[in-house]
Parts: sequence; C-alpha cells; structure tokens
Amino acid sequence: MSLPSLRLKANADRRLRAGHLWVFSNEVDVAATPLTAFQPGDLAQLEAANGKPLGVVGVSPNNLICARLLSRDGKHGFDKSLLVHRLNVALSLRERLFEVPCYRLVYGDSDLLPGLVVDRFFDILVVQLASATMERHRDAVIAALVQVLKPSGILFKNDSAARDAEGLERYVDTAFGVVPEWVDLEENGVKFQAPVLAGQKTGWFYDHRLNRARLAPYVKGKRVLDLFSYIGGWGVQAAVFGASEVMCVDGSGLALDGVERNASLNGVAEKMTCVEGDVFEALRELKAAEERFDVVIADPPAFIKRKKDLKNGEAAYRRLNEQAMRLLSKDGILVSASCSMHLPEEDLQNILLQSARHLDRNIQLLERGGQGPDHPVHPAIPETRYIKSLTCRLLPNG
Repeated sequence: MSLPSLRLKANADRRLRAGHLWVFSNEVDVAATPLTAFQPGDLAQLEAANGKPLGVVGVSPNNLICARLLSRDGKHGFDKSLLVHRLNVALSLRERLFEVPCYRLVYGDSDLLPGLVVDRFFDILVVQLASATMERHRDAVIAALVQVLKPSGILFKNDSAARDAEGLERYVDTAFGVVPEWVDLEENGVKFQAPVLAGQKTGWFYDHRLNRARLAPYVKGKRVLDLFSYIGGWGVQAAVFGASEVMCVDGSGLALDGVERNASLNGVAEKMTCVEGDVFEALRELKAAEERFDVVIADPPAFIKRKKDLKNGEAAYRRLNEQAMRLLSKDGILVSASCSMHLPEEDLQNILLQSARHLDRNIQLLERGGQGPDHPVHPAIPETRYIKSLTCRLLPNG
C-alpha cells in the first residue's frame, strides 16, 4: 500500500511516541509535505523529521488538529479489516463489563477509532461520524459493524457541530436495516426507550450509568427533583430505586414524553411529575412556592463548550447549583454533574463550596463519580475525560 507522506518538524514526534494520537498543523513540515496537497479524509503515512515512519493518519488539512493516528503499523491501511479488529477489541471489553448489550461500544480516540462513536441498544446501533476520514469510510464502517454485531438496524446520527469543523454536512440516515423512532435499552436493571431519531445526540447518555446506579441509597422514600431530566435517566431510576415522589424538569416536550413513557414502562408513573419549561425559571417558581426536596439532581448540558466560554459557564454552574441548594431540605442531598470537559472537577467542587457558604450551609462531599468504563479515558488525551459527578450533603450551619 502506497500512501503520500506527511512529515513532521524536528522533535514534533515526541508527543505521539508518548501515546498521543493527534497532529497539530504547526507541527507539520509544510515545506516538505504541504497540507494543501491533501483533501479532507485523505490517508497519509506519517513520518518523523528524519523520515522514519510513525504510522497511518487520517488528514483534516483545514483544522488545527490536522491529522489523527489510525494505526502505528504503516504496513496496514485504514480499511474494513482494521475496523473489524478494533470493533472486536472494543466489544470484548463491553461484554466483560455488561450482561445486557446496551452501552457505548466505540468511544473515538479511546478505542483507537478517532472520529467514530457507536452506541448499542440491543440489536440497534446509533453511529456518529465526526471526521472526514470516517465519513469517507462510511461503507467500510457499516460493513464492519454488520460483520461483528449482526445488528437489525444502523442509524447514522450525524447532526453534531463537530462535523462543521470538518466541512461535513449534517444528516440523520438509516444506513442499514430498520431503526424505529424509539428503541429499547436497559440500564441498572431499569427499562427505557430512547428517541434515537429525534432525541439528543445518540438518543441516550450511557456515560452516567454508574453515577445513576449510586442514587439508590440516597433516594429511598425521598422526594426527588431531577433538573434537565431529558427522558428520565436519573429521575425514573430514582423512582424505581424507591423514591416516594420525583419531579422532572426539562425544556423539551419530547423529552418529557419520554419521561412519562419510561415511567409507565417501569410501573412508577404515579410517582412522577413533569414540568416543561426553562429550568432556571422553574427553580425560581419552586422557591417562590416554598417547595422542598430531599434530593436534587443537577445534570445540565455543557455550559462550557469552548475555553472562551469558561467564565460565563462557571457562572451558570454557580447559579444552577446555588438555586438547587435553596430547594433542599435541612439534611438534603445534591448530585451535581458536569459534562463540560473544560471544567475541572476541582473547580466544580469549589463552585459547590462557595454556593453552600453563600447560603450559610455546611457541605459534605460524599462521592465522586466519572464516566463509565464504556467511555474509557485515553491517558495521553485529557479531552477524553469529561464527566464529573459530585454527591454532596447539605446541612444547616451550626
């Protein structure tokens, strides 16, 4: 197999040799191998400054991250065979971890498949292609998934902003078999249906699986408030785990339809109340009505999508958590989560401390949680670690 060369500047290979997978545009020797010679999605043989091969990369010549390492073995290209191998390696981990085939099967760089995400819902697969390389190899991705998993349906949910940077159009398309509007899944022994066609991202968020499982000892017999509830991942599980009452708040009518659907599916509909509208406005109204809850779960969308959003995003987390604390009973539990990669756990912890002290309450940090093992962290790529979940106890001052 003959591929064009992409040569690095002197010493630019150190990070890659240490385990990283990304090449930045300022690391390329553009005099020897100009990026303008490549089209988005092209494959290339990556070379150190001395010409020594480093592996095969997929090229995104117009991006700051201009190439991602697909294989360190330059003899083998990126094709169906490599995809099948990587999928089998990823599958072996998930089958070891989970009895039920509902999980994130492929998590991009961490599974050595940059630009590819696959969520499994029994025999339905929802796929996101976030790179031009993966888009160009779309047919090979389908063929490999069919060979390894024999699904009844594959949905390409390619409507994320990540595709914009790659110059790719957004689309949602059933690529194989039949995919219903709502698909079945099971998490922590609780049954759900997720709206994979019209819902957020792949339709479900497996990343908080273990954090939701840890709700059980805190919610039994308690009144629970689930903010940014989506289709009830936290709230319905709280009800199944023995909560006496659960209120779910979300701005999406479709999401709250999902809460009602999933509550009925598990026989807990009588415990659930849904409030549609802006979460911050709902918090103000609940406070004005002097409502109190034993447990509040605050798992918002990413308030900090880019570094430049940091200041405003931190203010939003502070506002959310402080308003949530105002609704807690004297001995209340707050589960505060963040999916903002740019917000370190220590900063979220400080936000919670400052909020509690502003309200003249004592706070105990009980548990720390991260993303589940079907979202493995690549230790050389800190961006692959993004989920934080802090379970806290709020007590009166004194």
